[in-house]
Amino acid sequence: MSHRPEHIAGVTTHKRLGKVSHSFRYGVDYVLIDPEADATGPFLFLRNRFNLMAVHDHDHGGPLKKGRGPTWAREVLAANGLDQRNLQLLLLTQPRFLGYVFNPVSFWLVMEDQALVAVIAEVSTPFGDRHSYLCHTPDFVPITKDTRIRTPKSLHVSPFQDVAGGYEFNFDISPERINIRILHRNGPEGVIATLSGPRTPMTNVGLLKASIRRPLGALRTIMLIYWQALRLKLKGARYRAHPKPPNSEIT
Repeated sequence: MSHRPEHIAGVTTHKRLGKVSHSFRYGVDYVLIDPEADATGPFLFLRNRFNLMAVHDHDHGGPLKKGRGPTWAREVLAANGLDQRNLQLLLLTQPRFLGYVFNPVSFWLVMEDQALVAVIAEVSTPFGDRHSYLCHTPDFVPITKDTRIRTPKSLHVSPFQDVAGGYEFNFDISPERINIRILHRNGPEGVIATLSGPRTPMTNVGLLKASIRRPLGALRTIMLIYWQALRLKLKGARYRAHPKPPNSEIT
């Protein structure tokens, strides 16, 4: 069954743990789409074409700017032993805004009979790197709001955090709302990041309001990333050089 495009006018928060404390909270707009369906959205949203807001397949699934979309996601799931027959893929991501795109993290949600059975967290950095984390329980038992999924950190995301320690993912995906929490812990250091917001049908009015309320879309996101990096530097956080990215696409 195809999934009508949704708009999540959400909130993201970051809280730094350790000697140099830091936190911020911003409004952010995500869309939730079926990347394998032909279902159309409102006039101001398009797939693989220029518009006020859009999602392009080559922005997701595999190397940054060279993605293969849902084909890549299906291959990852099959390689990890997940039966494909009754699965539906949903992509939760920040859309392109007037052609510009940057997504710190997007999520491939893997649904089976309305239950969440796996998530691929697709992490991209301002350094031009990308790495994805496959999150699932043993035997792909459905993920609930109480599930905690742990994986080692593999990608250099912030110049103020080491590529060490691990992530703990928590996904609370209901028909009404999305709540995602990611904890990175490396000894006493770490970061807690969250994304939350109500699920609503995508409409032209909603997209226009988002453009006015949070102008520039994804370009605003990258500007805020650099602004927070400057604030951290001024607070005395230690800068780490950019290491080589991992050889693998998936952890």
